[in-house]
Amino acid sequence: MLTYKAMYKFFEHGVHAEVLDFPGAITAGDTLQDARRLLASALVDMAETALLHGEPLPPPDPSCTDPEADVEEPIHLLLTAASHIHVVPQMAVP
Repeated sequence: MLTYKAMYKFFEHGVHAEVLDFPGAITAGDTLQDARRLLASALVDMAETALLHGEPLPPPDPSCTDPEADVEEPIHLLLTAASHIHVVPQMAVP
């Protein structure tokens, strides 16, 4: 598990969210709860994309901060290994 730092900034019509120490993991939601859920998904998508391209994940930096953030909190990335299996149905033999 890697622990990065999430930040949230409240605006009149929603919440901006980003992972400060994982470039590109950015989203927005209507509420803080929505923004948290969407940011977790964005982090997973960014991490999976980096790994598929053979790129290393950025190291977590607990010292990252944004003075304009309304909320900063840890966000955890749990890496799991999986196999993808594709089963092709066989044609029926008469």
